[in-house]
Amino acid sequence: MTNNSRSVSILLVDDDEINNFISIKLIKKALVSSEIKACLNGKFAIDELKKLKEAPSPGLPDYILLDINMPLMNGWEFLDEYKRLDIDPEGKSKIYIISSSVFSNDINRAKSYRPLVKDFISKPLNIEKIRELFEAEKLA
Repeated sequence: MTNNSRSVSILLVDDDEINNFISIKLIKKALVSSEIKACLNGKFAIDELKKLKEAPSPGLPDYILLDINMPLMNGWEFLDEYKRLDIDPEGKSKIYIISSSVFSNDINRAKSYRPLVKDFISKPLNIEKIRELFEAEKLA
């Protein structure tokens, strides 16, 4: 997968700066051609996506990796606002919930957001999970 001809753009939405640092390192190791931007909560991410939507290029990210539990605007509120604002009418961005939650109600709630949310991935991220995610996407 390291032989991608174009760069993959990723928006990481998580309030844990240490976790973001580690996730970015792992993603860059798994996907050499990747542009990653981190936002510390859903509100900042919505603001960033509104700017990217208006930009001529490169536009919206290919992937949004979204935590659930964050201050200011959590992952569920982010998804509701994302849909309400119709940020991505063509469905360019693939959204994955990345959470340390093991509660079945969170996993089921994530499924209720399909097809907007592609899958629920448990933290911590590791190289194998990242490769699986992007390999599965490549085959889809």
